[in-house]
Amino acid sequence: MKPHPTAEEIDAILPQTQCGLCTYKGCMPYAEALSKNEADINLCPPGGVSGLLAIADLLNKDAAPFIADMEKKAKPRSVVVIREAECIGCTKCIQACPVDAILGAAKSMHTVIADECTGCELCIAPCPVDCIDIVTLPETTDDRSPHYRKRYLARNVRLQQNSPSHPVLKTDKKAYIQAALQRMSAKQDKSSL
Repeated sequence: MKPHPTAEEIDAILPQTQCGLCTYKGCMPYAEALSKNEADINLCPPGGVSGLLAIADLLNKDAAPFIADMEKKAKPRSVVVIREAECIGCTKCIQACPVDAILGAAKSMHTVIADECTGCELCIAPCPVDCIDIVTLPETTDDRSPHYRKRYLARNVRLQQNSPSHPVLKTDKKAYIQAALQRMSAKQDKSSL
């Protein structure tokens, strides 16, 4: 009998959309629940029937009772597109995107990098002007999940590094403020001469 798969092994076969349709906050939390036998194998609509079968095979479970339901709820591969003329530049879509696939700045138009978009649709709900459309992509055998995983992990690292509680950022802020105070003091000393 083979050993029970780890969360990492399960995560490796998930589509990495990070959509939360499984009711977990991304692919790894779902994989962790599966590895602990705390979740059903049929919760990943982006994985579709092929994903269901891969999970079932890896976990040595019977997929047959779930196939008909998965055929109905399977989510085809898609991307989102921002109707740029309607975008108000609120940045809510940028903040919601788990893979940094949206470019833009505050009060400027935003756009989606289609090759990076997982189709998670997490940017749609926070958009206050409803200017984001879903575009279904043609079927392909191209497996983008390793690329999506890298982008998701890179975003998490970036967010952690930019967090006010990050030790490097705290040190850098203190050093920056100290240097600014020293420059100001030096300017005041020069002007008093």
